Formats: sequence, C-alpha cells, structure tokens
Amino acid sequence: MAVATRSGASTRSKTIPTYRMSYVWAICLVAAMGGLLFGYDWVVIGGAKPFYEPFFGLTGAAQAWRAGWAMSSALAGCLIGALLSGGLSDRFGRKRMLIAAAVLFAVSAVWTALAHSYDSFVMARVLGGIGIGLASNVSPLYIAESSPAELRGRFVSVNQLTIVIGVLAAQLVNLLIYNFAPVAKGASPETILNTWNGRMGWRWMFAAEGVPAGLFLLLALVIPESPRWLLKLGRTEEAARVLGRIGGAAYARAEIADVGATLREVAGKAHYAELTRPPLLKLVALGVFLAVFQQWCGINVIFNYAEEIFREAGYDVSGMMFNIVITGVVNLLFTFVAIRTVDRWGRRPLMLLGAGGLSVTYALLGACYALELKGVAVLVMVLTAIAMYAMTLAPVTWVLLAEMFPNRIRGAALGVCVSALWLACFALTVTFKPINAALGAADTFWLYGAICVVGWWVVWLRVPETKGRSLEMIERELMKNFHEGAQSDVTRAN
Repeated sequence: MAVATRSGASTRSKTIPTYRMSYVWAICLVAAMGGLLFGYDWVVIGGAKPFYEPFFGLTGAAQAWRAGWAMSSALAGCLIGALLSGGLSDRFGRKRMLIAAAVLFAVSAVWTALAHSYDSFVMARVLGGIGIGLASNVSPLYIAESSPAELRGRFVSVNQLTIVIGVLAAQLVNLLIYNFAPVAKGASPETILNTWNGRMGWRWMFAAEGVPAGLFLLLALVIPESPRWLLKLGRTEEAARVLGRIGGAAYARAEIADVGATLREVAGKAHYAELTRPPLLKLVALGVFLAVFQQWCGINVIFNYAEEIFREAGYDVSGMMFNIVITGVVNLLFTFVAIRTVDRWGRRPLMLLGAGGLSVTYALLGACYALELKGVAVLVMVLTAIAMYAMTLAPVTWVLLAEMFPNRIRGAALGVCVSALWLACFALTVTFKPINAALGAADTFWLYGAICVVGWWVVWLRVPETKGRSLEMIERELMKNFHEGAQSDVTRAN
C-alpha cells in the first residue's frame, strides 16, 4: 500500500494511499443519515400544514401568530441544537452526538404524530429542530475527520446530497399519503378537519420519519468514534484501530504523527475563549461569513416561497406545483455534479463559480420581472440559480467549514458557524416578504445579486484552496496566514 509521506512541513507525495473504500463509505453514509433526516424533518411540515392547522384551530387571521409559530418552531430548536453541538461534540465525542440526534429525530417523529394539543405539537417540533441543529454540525464534522484528505470533499458533499434526498423523500411521502384520500378542491377548513387526511393523514407524514430515524440510531451505535477526536483525548490505540481500518497500518501511523504534531504545537487544554482571540478570531469570522453568505445568497427564498415567485411569474396552481417538482429534481442532479467536481476542481473555484454565477443569474432574473418576461423565462432563470447553488455554495460551504478549524476546537468553532447559519436562515426567511413588498421582485433579486458580488470578493481575497490537503496541513497553513495577518494589524495599530 502506498502511503503519502509526512515531514515537518506536512508535505504529501502525489501517491494516493489505497483506502478501504467500502469501510469509508459505510461510516460516512451512516453519519450522512443525519443530513437525510435534517432534510426530511425540515420539509415534511409543509405538506402537513393544510391538515394540522384545522385540527389545532390555527385557521383565520386571529390565529396567524400561533400558526406561524407552529410552522417555524423547529427553527428555534435548530438554533438551540447548533449552539449546544460545538461544546458537546468536543466534550463527549462526535459519535454520541450523532446518537443523540437520532434519538431526537425518532422521539420528535412519534411525539408529533401523537400530539393532540397545540403546545404538545410545538414542543415536539422544537425537539426535532434540536436534532436538526445537532446533525447539521456533527454529521459533516464526523465525515471530515474520518475521511481521507484526497477524498474528503466528496464525502462531506455526500451529506448535502442526503439533505436533498431527505427533502425529496418528505415531498414524496407527503404526496403519497395525501393521495390515499385526496381532499376535494376548495374544501373549507371544517370540511378538511373531517377527512382522513385532516384526522390521521398528517400524523403519518410525521410518523414516517421514525423509520429512517430508528435505522440511523441503530447504525450510529456501531460506527467508530472520530479518530481525530480520539487522538485529541490521547486515546491513541483506539484511533489507530479506526485509521488502520480506513487505510492500513502505515496510513494510521502517518495520520497519528501528523495529528499529534498539531496538538503538541498548541499544547494544553482548549478554552473556547480562544475563538475570540487572534488569530482564531479572524478564522472564525471567515467561517461565520461563509455560513451567512450561503443563506443570504438568496437561493432559499426560492425554495421557501416558490409558490409566490411562480405566481408572480404568471403560473397557475397546477403550473406552480409542477415547477416545484422540477426545482427539486434539478437540486438533486446538480448535487451529484458537486460530488464529482469538489475534489477535482477544488473548493475555491467552485465557490467563485457559485457566487459569480448567482450574481449574473439574479441580474437576469430581476430583468425578467422588470421587463415583465414571465412564464418560461423566469422558470429557466430559477432552475439555473438552483443548479448553480446545488453544485457550488450548498455543499462546498459545508466542506470548507468542516475543514478550516484546528483539531482541538473544531467542534466549538463549527458550532458557532452553524449557529450563525441558522440565524441567517431565519433572517432571510422573515425579511423576504417585506423586502419583496417594498422593492418588488426585480429589485429584490438584484439586491441578492449584489450580496453575491460581495461574497465573490471575500472568497477571492480570503478563502484558500484546501483540496488534497490533510486537516493538519490546512490547520498549519491557515493559522500561519491568519497569525501573520494579526501581527500586521498590530504593527499598523502601533
């Protein structure tokens, strides 16, 4: 077996080791099930909304606030889970947090399905949101720390693929359950309440999540702990067994030596206050920017408000539903493109392509609205934006966030970034309608295009290429660059 050489400068030979790919795929796919459940739990409520709202009496203008909280309560859980995930994963390990997320998904699925009061329903949704917050941090973190450097981008991108699959699975399950006993067109909330879907169908939409959640829990119990987390705690023999199964004994020795070197260079117990001090502060700030930019690039408004966007483009209800299905398919197909290209083209080129491509696409989309070019023209621009996002910013941001922080505090730093991502998601979601109402569709998309231009410049100026480098090589290079930057700032200040 050929093994990449290591030196004090952490250089690698161009010879790629022979990995046990079936084992690497197995453990990474188990971790990526967190992404699948993330996608399912996030979307399933949309299909159940027309039925649980009459059941809990959430119809009418007087109930708008309660209905909105029922719909968005999971987001509060996401933020809680993201805030907790960093410290907990660094203290108790990545595997235990994956198990915890699986338990939360399973309990939330059953609890939501059995809820007979509004408060109980909301609490169940918050619990599921905590599971999303944990999984959105720990799944890519575990995959990045367990996969070989040369293939890490591909494996971390698989987590984004499973999120997309989870979204499509929720849409399909919702449709199949609804079609079991369709509701007549134009039925009133009182009529819907007395249908099978109004009494039981929506419950099965949530309960169906319990099947993959239970499977995730069983499989998470048997995968190994992250080898880098084990090494951070000095559990070298356990880490060696895991690394040996990934790439053999020589690969394990090389990885242990390299990880050990980075830990010795910053000996001592990690304190999360370090995240607020240079040079780590600049590194965390870059990570937060990337996380926020992934949301504020605007693509999620297309997913969240697809009906409004297509309605303004002149489509009727049938056309809107068909177009939404097309957006889901395009999202899935171009995520496969990302998996194929992230370790070939690199992270930086894909991020630049995504930011630049979206800025141009939004400019054209805004022009379509300004010139009242509706119908197919808008659909083409929307699908182009989704394709661009799916193969660039959506997966590659997660790859970079999982790679760019030092071993000792990777969990905590990633937790800060994921928390910022969920706050940005919330801000994007709640501001779209007011912005769209104040500016109009054309100016709204031009605004998102301007944000993408800013994102492009930040990526161009600050984001390095990380493909093919071990996490330890990335750590040394980034810390050196940011440390030199911090010293320059002090010199200029003096």
